[in-house]
Amino acid sequence: MDPGYSELQMAPTKGFTPDQVSRYARHLILPEVGGAGQRKLLSSSVLLLGAGGLGSPAGMYLAAAGVGKIGVVDFDRVDASNLQRQILHGTDDIGRLKAESAAETLRNLNPDVEVVPITEHLSSETAMRIFKPYDIIVDGTDNFPTRYLANDAAYFLAKPLVHGSILRFEGRLALFDAAKGTGCYRCLFPEPPPPGEVQSCAEAGVFGVLPGIIGSMMAFETIKYLLNIGRPMIGRYLLFEGEDMTFRELKLPHSKSCPLCGENPTVHELIDYEAWCGTAAMEPSEARAS
Repeated sequence: MDPGYSELQMAPTKGFTPDQVSRYARHLILPEVGGAGQRKLLSSSVLLLGAGGLGSPAGMYLAAAGVGKIGVVDFDRVDASNLQRQILHGTDDIGRLKAESAAETLRNLNPDVEVVPITEHLSSETAMRIFKPYDIIVDGTDNFPTRYLANDAAYFLAKPLVHGSILRFEGRLALFDAAKGTGCYRCLFPEPPPPGEVQSCAEAGVFGVLPGIIGSMMAFETIKYLLNIGRPMIGRYLLFEGEDMTFRELKLPHSKSCPLCGENPTVHELIDYEAWCGTAAMEPSEARAS
């Protein structure tokens, strides 16, 4: 007999099918989750920006946890070079749209989850419409125009934004909920770096396991936020160094001089982020550290 069975018998499982009771058993016996929390997850929605290195583990754990609706934004196609780290895709998926490949994998992982592949380009013209139906945004993008766009759109729509980035052996993690006065990505980086100053993963490389670590933590923070459990990463910026296996945490206060959420904002609407950053928005499939 399953050692958790007797405890599960006492969990509030009303409204769950027998298959769901079995699938979510380890959640249902957690006091911090239980039946109410699992129902909350099943009624929640997450928009995943990128089905690449970070989006792969984040998406898989969100789906496995039973997040009811997951939108996957990615207009890139699967390439053989992706398979070293982008575990949503396999050899047979080479050439397919990543959003479609990801949707198939996530549906197979958990049929309870509605997966919406979104293959259009994320831009100032499309972001607000794409973001609006979702409770929380998870940003695994790999370029500065899209990162600032995601930050600003999430702020204007009063939606929380989970941020992750990776490069070589390093990763970073934060959770912004700027509409509640807790700071945003621009509080940390008011201006983008000069074009070409920060290398991409294609230029500098990325250790294959690294996105699994950071992407899993992105999913962890997302689920915590949806369930309102634990201490969220709001106001904190986590830095991971894989070669030494060390973590450092920086304070991330709300900046009064932030051009978006500060006392005298100068950004009042979405802008041309490619022109502002001086670089094109590439495929939203993998994040570079910044």
